[in-house]
Amino acid sequence: MIEVNNLTAKKINEKFFKKVSEVVFKSEKKRLELSIVLVGEKRIRKLNKKYRKKNRLTDVLAFSYNHSGEIVICLEQVRKNAEKFNFNCKKELTRVLIHGILHLLGYDHEKSQKKAELMKKKQNYYLKLCQKII
Repeated sequence: MIEVNNLTAKKINEKFFKKVSEVVFKSEKKRLELSIVLVGEKRIRKLNKKYRKKNRLTDVLAFSYNHSGEIVICLEQVRKNAEKFNFNCKKELTRVLIHGILHLLGYDHEKSQKKAELMKKKQNYYLKLCQKII
């Protein structure tokens, strides 16, 4: 089950989030109950400070539970990152969602350079697979 909760005023396409998630889960041959929560800058900053001890904005946070996970995405931060790096906003949103899912599946770019490279490789692979959805 994949649930999308939009706590922002922005209109979103729930099917987009579900399709991208399904691509990664199917390819990884893993399944989790997933909650995707879209929030504003205040809320993501507060969560980042509380759970990661970092008092700053971020684009995505991933929280893993037994057989489920939650991904919190700040749409405004995604938009700003897309502008900053001259990316398409939907492509950046796809990248951020994939990044969060990979964290839930056990990938971690902060553990070592080797693990960071593996995660980036997987992320780019799934981004290419999702081109049709974008």
